[in-house]
Amino acid sequence: MPDLSIRAAHHSDERDLVLLDRDTWSPLHAVGPPPQPPYEPFFHGRFGPSAHLVAEYGGRLAGYVRFGCPTELASNAHVRQIRGLAVSEEARGRGVGRALVRAAVQEARDRGARRITLRVLGHNTPARALYESEGFVVEGVQPGEFLLDGRYVDDVLMGRSLL
Repeated sequence: MPDLSIRAAHHSDERDLVLLDRDTWSPLHAVGPPPQPPYEPFFHGRFGPSAHLVAEYGGRLAGYVRFGCPTELASNAHVRQIRGLAVSEEARGRGVGRALVRAAVQEARDRGARRITLRVLGHNTPARALYESEGFVVEGVQPGEFLLDGRYVDDVLMGRSLL
């Protein structure tokens, strides 16, 4: 089995991350349209390399997790939020997503967070099962929040304590 490692993202990962986002786009987890050329930069605004951890599997970039604060309010600074997670098709089912979630939880702890939250589409049962198995619980549901492929889909809010 190839080695799996998690590391901080670097500016040099930009091209591979753009391609990963393009190749993993799916209405199962995306609320926007599929990426089209010319592709937007992967790193932007508040989400530069320091807001990402990447997974390397078998020597290749195989996934990423994006994290940050849910708001810019000082009163909310003790919370971190997973803002995106993607795993390449060839690395799925090999523990890459789980390793990224665990690394994001540890990174949130290291940055002094007391809680970590995320949002996931209601019909994304594989992601929801992964998050639940890592201690996240449903804390709220926004019914029919998105219209995707002609269906109304719930936005599920999940979180867990880091204490």
